[in-house]
Amino acid sequence: MDTTVEGAPLIRPSSTDHPLYDSVVEACRTVFDPEIPVNIYDLGLVYTIDISPENAVEITMTLTAPGCPVAGEMPGWVASAVEPIPGVKEVDVQMTFDPPWGMDMMSDEARLELGFM
Repeated sequence: MDTTVEGAPLIRPSSTDHPLYDSVVEACRTVFDPEIPVNIYDLGLVYTIDISPENAVEITMTLTAPGCPVAGEMPGWVASAVEPIPGVKEVDVQMTFDPPWGMDMMSDEARLELGFM
C-alpha cells in the first residue's frame, strides 16, 4: 500500500516514543467495530496517535466504510476509552477517509481472527 504523496505520508506518524503511547494503544484495543469481532486498533482503523509533550492525545482514525452506522458514535467511544488513562490531559478524535481503509491495514492477529490467514 502506498501511503505517500510526493514524499509526504498520507498517515502522520504516531508518537510511539511517548510514555503514554502503549496505554493509549491498549485503550483503543478495548473499542470494537460492532459489525466485526476485532478491535479497531488491530483492524487498522487507528491511523495516528499523536501525543503532545503536555499529554494531549490526538487520534486520527477511519471506519471500514464511510456509511458505517456507528460513524457518529465511534469517536466518542474511542475518547471515552482513552480519557481515563492516568496522565492524559485531553483527547481529540478526528475521523478521516483519506486514505480509505483496506483489509491490508489489518494486523496479522485480526486477519487470523477473521479467518483470512
